[in-house]
Amino acid sequence: MSLGLAGKVAVVTGASRGVGRGAALGLGEAGATVYVTGRTVSAGPLPGTVHETAAQVTALGGRGVAVPCDHAVDAEVEALIERVVREQGKIDVLVNNAFAVPDGKLQAPFWELPIDFWDAMHRVGLRSHYVASVFAARHMVRARRGLIVNISSFGAKVYAVNVPYGVGKAGVDRMSRDMGRELSPHDVTAVSLWPGIVKTERLLLEPERLGFDTSTGESPQFTGRAIAALASDAEVKKKTGQALVVAELAEEYGFTDVDGSTPRSLRR
Repeated sequence: MSLGLAGKVAVVTGASRGVGRGAALGLGEAGATVYVTGRTVSAGPLPGTVHETAAQVTALGGRGVAVPCDHAVDAEVEALIERVVREQGKIDVLVNNAFAVPDGKLQAPFWELPIDFWDAMHRVGLRSHYVASVFAARHMVRARRGLIVNISSFGAKVYAVNVPYGVGKAGVDRMSRDMGRELSPHDVTAVSLWPGIVKTERLLLEPERLGFDTSTGESPQFTGRAIAALASDAEVKKKTGQALVVAELAEEYGFTDVDGSTPRSLRR
């Protein structure tokens, strides 16, 4: 799959595994230089590290650059963006995917959950998306070009996982809408992106804890192909502020999942 992103520079946060890894691979197979960020630098209970994802990006035809980064620490995020601009002279695409999944039982009424579940899911998630966008937008606005993709979920509209999760995703969508409004005069686009049920490493290992059916679903790279299609669209600005569904973008742009399938939109 070639969408002509050679020469484009992207940052994907939380890309050691899961949707973030898929986003990086989708951009990599389209030829982009992808800075892969995350905290995981060595093998652990879940597969994947930033170094492994960066190597996979390069193997697919892009250029992967691994950057260990804790997205709960603003100074590390600022240093990441400044490094990208220093080394590449620009940043074309920012994919905000970093998210924290607390340990313990996730599916329970809110009054039975530890209060710090709220903080965990919103600090690395909603807040970290905002922080990375602040630092990246300063360069994008000056260059009058750029795309910010905030990974969200159908959980922004329908009940999923728990109350903190849904509130966080709804916040991501509102943030994308308002960012899009402010960025549009500067020719920078901001959108939210809704994958379907994604067969991530964590979901395949912990389906009951996360509460999703893994019998059907999308690969993480399907989301990456959607982002690559958006980054290749000269008229992507028309979508600014919207919450977009990965499967519906596949129909619009004509791409498939890695196995050649065309997953259906959960909206239907």
